[in-house]
Amino acid sequence: MGLCYNGVHMTVVITGATGHIGANLVRALIEKGRPTRCLVHVSTGALAGLDTELVRGDTCDVESLCHAFRGADVVYHLAAFISLSMSDWPRLEAVNVNGTRNVIQACLRTGVRRLVHFSSIHALVQEPLSTPVDESRPLTDLKNGPPYDRSKAASEIEVRHAIEQGLDAVIVNPTGVIGPYDYQPSFLGEAILSMARNSLPAKVTGGFDWVDVRDVVAGAMSAEAQAPAGASYLLSGHWVSMCDIAGMVAEITGVKNNKLTCPLWLARVGAPVIQGVSRLSGKRPLYTSVSLRALRSNRHISHEKAARELGYQPRPFRETLADTLRWFAANGQLEGLPSLSSKEPA
Repeated sequence: MGLCYNGVHMTVVITGATGHIGANLVRALIEKGRPTRCLVHVSTGALAGLDTELVRGDTCDVESLCHAFRGADVVYHLAAFISLSMSDWPRLEAVNVNGTRNVIQACLRTGVRRLVHFSSIHALVQEPLSTPVDESRPLTDLKNGPPYDRSKAASEIEVRHAIEQGLDAVIVNPTGVIGPYDYQPSFLGEAILSMARNSLPAKVTGGFDWVDVRDVVAGAMSAEAQAPAGASYLLSGHWVSMCDIAGMVAEITGVKNNKLTCPLWLARVGAPVIQGVSRLSGKRPLYTSVSLRALRSNRHISHEKAARELGYQPRPFRETLADTLRWFAANGQLEGLPSLSSKEPA
């Protein structure tokens, strides 16, 4: 539950609180009665109406972090730039790598008791694909591969170095996150909305390991409370193909989905064209060389360590998908679908 003096819980700071995981984490912490302070940079919409303290700051500005962290017991570091492009390294390095270094420095300067760092499955080497990925996998090559993957590996190295120097920190590595309170929305959230609106041009073969955002939050909070300093945990869910997701969306919403299915090899050939068209229209491309590469990554991501040490147990994927669609409907992003008119997911 975190440090408590005379029955009063100490403040928990969350960077990246307005993102998908952050919006769920803040709500879960508040539900547990823990005082929260959210570092906000631009938008605060995901936190509207919540009983939380808002502090303006930027992970690229260590002084603003020190201001936000003063008096805090725990810091959850989620702030990151997510990119499916091969050309975003400068921003990824500034936010994900240098920003994490600044968070570490601010934790040390202000006496934060514990840092919970959110890394990613993308930080870990996927090959060999025939062997399940677990916490023993090496970090991805910092010189090759997608820039986002490299940035998450580099930021995890920063945390591991700090742990070696005495920082009390734990690391969690979620897989592909899905679930409610997806305000932006995320890349997968966008794809699900397109499926529910029957506006996705084509499905692609391939899939990924998807995990409920609420299970990720529960796993991270358990790691904060129970894990020894320096521990890391894979928080995975279930491998599901994009075609199967589209089929489930059609069943849940009653909206027939596009029957056109494109094999991954063909989608990879057409990815540059798709990206070019998206840039002209001002939209984020869902299918890029990076996202298509992810859809053919390792299908077997083990959360056995988290289950054994933290009691971690991801819920069924279909339940997560149904709750996600209901939340989108309740948030006004899916209208005219009576099958989604039931109460908003918890």
